[in-house]
This record gives sequence, C-alpha cells and structure tokens, in this order.
Amino acid sequence: MENPLHHFEIHPIVHLSLMGFDISISKAVIAMWVGLSIVFGLFMLVVKSGVRLIPGKLQIVAEISLGFIKDMVEEFIGEKEAPKYFPFIATIFFFVLACNLIGMIPGSYTITSQLVVTGVFATGIFILTLFIGFAKHGLHFFGILVPPGVPKIMIPIMIPIEIISMIARPVSLSVRLFANMTAGHTILYVLFGLAMSTPLMIGWLPFGFTVAINGLEIAIAFIQAYIFTILTCVYIGDVIHLH
Repeated sequence: MENPLHHFEIHPIVHLSLMGFDISISKAVIAMWVGLSIVFGLFMLVVKSGVRLIPGKLQIVAEISLGFIKDMVEEFIGEKEAPKYFPFIATIFFFVLACNLIGMIPGSYTITSQLVVTGVFATGIFILTLFIGFAKHGLHFFGILVPPGVPKIMIPIMIPIEIISMIARPVSLSVRLFANMTAGHTILYVLFGLAMSTPLMIGWLPFGFTVAINGLEIAIAFIQAYIFTILTCVYIGDVIHLH
C-alpha cells in the first residue's frame, strides 16, 4: 500500500515561473479555481433566475444558507456592524466549504489539508482584525490586552498572557482546519487500501468502515467550515467591542 500521505503531496502539472517565482499549476491550484468557480456559478444562477415570491429549490438553499450566516454575523459582531462584514464572512464560509467538499471527490485535491493554505487564511484574518481594531479605537485598542476588573498589580502579568492568547488565535484557527481535513482523508485512504488488499471474504469490513467514514467526512467538511467562520466572527466582534 502506498504512503497514506501521498494524496497530500503537490506535484506540478504545468511548470510555470514568473520573475524567478514558481507559479506552476498543480492539482491544488486547480481545486482552488474549481472551488471559486462553483461558489460564483451557483450564486450567479440564483441572481440570474431572479428573486421570486415562490422561490425555487436553488433560491431556497441560498436564502437558508445566507440567513444562517447573517444570524451568525449579527450575533457575534452586532446588528449595526453586520452589513459591513457579512459579504466577507459569507465568502469565507462558502469558499472553505467548497474546498472541503471538493476534496471528497476521488482524484481531486483537498486544498484545506495544506497548512500553508489554512495558515495564510488565518493570518490574513488576524491582520484584518488588527486593522479593524486600530481603525475603530485608535490607541485605545491596546485596552484589549487588559481585561476589565483586573487589579492594577496584575496588569504586567496579564498583558503578556493576552498577547500570547492573541497570537495563538491564527495558529489554532489554521491548525484546526488543516488537522481535521488531513486526519479524515488519511483514515479514508488507509481503510480503502485495506479493503483493496484483503481477501474478498473479509474485505467488505474495511470497505463498510470506508463508507461510514466518508459520510462522516462530509459532515466534518460542513462543521469545519462553520467553526472557521464562527471563530472569524468572534475575533472580529472582539476587536470591535473590545472586552
């Protein structure tokens, strides 16, 4: 049986370079393009079909999913600020979800199983929260490092703890998504390999587990997109409202 991590290796399909930088097209790049195309295409279909008084199936799905995200943004960021950040949060949710689900297709690639990808997402969100905090509060934003009600004598201890806590946010955000997608796909690969390499009489057992885990992985794809999105809302809400 091949290395179960072989699926996560990136091999260029079309070798390209620009000014000394490697911009080769790989399965990961194609998966990302497909994810963007699917999200954009589905919502373009909804827009072109028009908003109807009696909605069709696609419009119902769009309304339910967007309403779900809208409620999430209003709960953690606030109704006043929600319209400003709703497009960004919705984009994150649908893109991460599309990338997670594309990885379930045999022969495709799970872009969210790459730590560098989830790390760039999480770091970008972290930097965005800093910009939002300083833009809204100015230097008073540093007050986020001092929780309310903390005795003055504890402030020198609390500030380093709060700084470490803030820095840990993009790390945990990126590792959580990366680890869950990598672990699930690795288990699937191992079980499928066992089903193919064992005798027919007992091969059905690992194959049955493969089917069950595959269903679980689809649920995890939704759950991880939800967790990534809701934590983004929490982080933005924290810097807007401070403590």
